[in-house]
Amino acid sequence: MNPLNMTTNPTEKFVVIGDRVVLRPKSTSEKTKTGLYLPPGVQEKEKIQSGYVVKVGPGYAVAPPQEPDEVWKEMNKLPQYIPLQAKVGDLAIYLQSSSHEIEYEDIKYVIAPQSAILLIIREDELHQMY
Repeated sequence: MNPLNMTTNPTEKFVVIGDRVVLRPKSTSEKTKTGLYLPPGVQEKEKIQSGYVVKVGPGYAVAPPQEPDEVWKEMNKLPQYIPLQAKVGDLAIYLQSSSHEIEYEDIKYVIAPQSAILLIIREDELHQMY
């Protein structure tokens, strides 16, 4: 680890592009309901996985609105985005086939597009009211 860089969270260095989400895979049970132990290869090949959202991209890029009638108005050259539904801390159920696994500083992460996420479980105050 670089002594000049005192960050404690390795995901702070991540710059996620577009509609992608970085997930930390949830540890799956090694044992079935009947008591059989599954090898790691079987667990990782499940079609649907779950993981916690640790970083999200800016969203879907959209073109800035064109206003040809107002030539005096300064054109906005900054990119604009439609934000993603996933937020840091959400538990996401996603399709394994659409995701890519990486390892950074001995921690396993998964990069998936938001379209691969089937369901988000969010624990917040509004959800706890119901």
